[in-house]
Amino acid sequence: MAALAYPWAGRHARKWMAPLILAPAAISFCGLAQAQDVSGRPDDLKVGGDRISVGVGVASTPTYVGSDKSTVIPMAAVQGQVSGISFNTMGTAIYVDAVPSSGKPGWKLELGPLAALRLDRTSRIGDSAVRALGKLNTAVELGGSIGVQRTGVITSAYDTFSASLSYQYDVAKAHSSYVLSPEIDYDTPLSEHAFVSFSGSADYVGKGFGNYYYGIDDAGSLASGLPVYTGADKAGWKDWNVSMMVLHSLTGNLTHGLGIFATGGYQRLLGAYRRSPIVADVGSANQWSGAVGIAYTFR
Repeated sequence: MAALAYPWAGRHARKWMAPLILAPAAISFCGLAQAQDVSGRPDDLKVGGDRISVGVGVASTPTYVGSDKSTVIPMAAVQGQVSGISFNTMGTAIYVDAVPSSGKPGWKLELGPLAALRLDRTSRIGDSAVRALGKLNTAVELGGSIGVQRTGVITSAYDTFSASLSYQYDVAKAHSSYVLSPEIDYDTPLSEHAFVSFSGSADYVGKGFGNYYYGIDDAGSLASGLPVYTGADKAGWKDWNVSMMVLHSLTGNLTHGLGIFATGGYQRLLGAYRRSPIVADVGSANQWSGAVGIAYTFR
């Protein structure tokens, strides 16, 4: 989560959204580094201090990771900063950056815990053959993220680039495995009322993850008509992802008031996970998602 921040950018949200079947791309929050805006009026943007931002909207997302069918669902996000400590929630995921922000430009360490519920194939499965395999249990994933952020990179003193690595493990013993995700993000204001964010990431999963979500045993094959598949019973790179978000403020500016946002994301399944009959026979390796909504920032 970008700690030198305007509300609403791509940090850490994407990698939770597609696996959770909640919303795509990046609808978390990002920020300004200094107490002035891009047009040079320092009194217009009151940056820093405590704040909370709330966003609601609707999202179109695959019915499960690997599906060729989509569903439209409501989504919500909340972000805040208290005494320099930032937190970001999205659906059933939460991340805290436990390293306080100094409110100054330059390099910053990002480090903190994360928690997420993985709801893939617990409901809204869509395809009849995959539904015949049975609903899966909710995974409760706990872990943490570490990264670095640089403010003032290309376009101005206020754009940010960040690179991070997160790890989360299922303590509820649904898939009883882990997800390791490197991610890079670039966020920049276009004016005091417009903002754009880009994100790229990948997911490396443990043996239990692949077998639980993409394997098919004898009983499952008999129930669904899909062939037995054990090829995902190993650790490996499951996917890569790209996403973007745009925000335009309707009242106030990027640091307070009402705004509208739109996101779009693409996820590509890889290797043994792409070859699973759940994906190859009745689904798709290409996963598209998008969302639109409104956001309000209180100071």
